[in-house]
Amino acid sequence: MINILVVDDHPIVRTGLRQILTAAPDMKIQDEAGSGEDALKLLRRRKYDLVILDVALPGIGGLEVLRRIKAGTPAVPVLMLSMYPEEHYAVRTLKLGAAGYLCKEHFPDDLITAIRKILRGGKYLGRYVEDNIELSLRTDDKRLPHETLSPREYQVMCQIASGKTVGEIAKELSLSVKTVNTHREHILRKLELRNNVAIARYAIECRLII
Repeated sequence: MINILVVDDHPIVRTGLRQILTAAPDMKIQDEAGSGEDALKLLRRRKYDLVILDVALPGIGGLEVLRRIKAGTPAVPVLMLSMYPEEHYAVRTLKLGAAGYLCKEHFPDDLITAIRKILRGGKYLGRYVEDNIELSLRTDDKRLPHETLSPREYQVMCQIASGKTVGEIAKELSLSVKTVNTHREHILRKLELRNNVAIARYAIECRLII
């Protein structure tokens, strides 16, 4: 039996995933978590064959949860779910260690296919990315400014754009305030922006935050 941990703060989504997986007799949702904090606690206590993880979580965001999962239990494959199409996040989550990425509007049709491909050792990155993944990972040409950010800088940018203070970001990401401020300086320089308001505007215009 394939034991799965689902991490999503919306009960309706978790219910939908459970209903879909009833069509696969060899799969079951062993546990559910409504936050990244709860998911990390469960992962310290139990073993899972797969984690299905929402990108947009309250508290510790999905990308940070992914980073911590891969640091603590690197062998556990993680399938990311998001309301955004694959081109927005898929390559970034792959670089952070995800085994797959699925847009929520696609998951009723593609969820079981994605899980089986991942458990065979493959990567599932959706309809858009699978046609372009090698080019997306190889080339630095014609990248958008935020695509030049490191994974940590990208996390800090999204936190700033969401209105969080430097202190809040430092606590959530287990960083020092000085380190967060250094990341902020790098973000401003790379995006050619002047302040936090401009960061928020950029993130909204590029649909990087919900």
